[in-house]
Amino acid sequence: MSKKTSATHIDRRGFVKIVITFLGTIMGVVIGLPGISYFISPALKAEKKDDWIPAGELESYPLGTPTLFNFTQTKMNGWERSSQSYGVYVLREDEKKITAFSNVCTHLSCRVSWKEDEKAYLCPCHDAAFDIQGEVIHGPPPHPLDEYQTKIEDGTLYIHLQEG
Repeated sequence: MSKKTSATHIDRRGFVKIVITFLGTIMGVVIGLPGISYFISPALKAEKKDDWIPAGELESYPLGTPTLFNFTQTKMNGWERSSQSYGVYVLREDEKKITAFSNVCTHLSCRVSWKEDEKAYLCPCHDAAFDIQGEVIHGPPPHPLDEYQTKIEDGTLYIHLQEG
């Protein structure tokens, strides 16, 4: 009885193909993964914005009159840079009580403006009106104007902007 061994025989050409394929795959992975992660990583980052915006000297806001303060925030979304404008009505009731309201109507996000003769924030879009404390007087808004936190440090007013 003869014993047969089954050995796979690889010729030189087959061996070189296997080695080149293996080395090419390793090099592709080593070079490709960092490149792919570089392009994907900005999309995976969730950015939360939590800033205290300096609104200027407290003395620049008159007592009892809402004063509009505008500022712009720039943010990076991946490789796209975008700027967003904000408006805040600062109401200085006394030396310690400062209230800041968003100038965006809570109905459909139109910009409200303070009308001194009517003592109200008026929305030009849908006849909405808010009193000096941001409460709804009439119109379709579902709730009062959004209020921002404020703080005073060294005579400077700061407004807390929180997004995300």
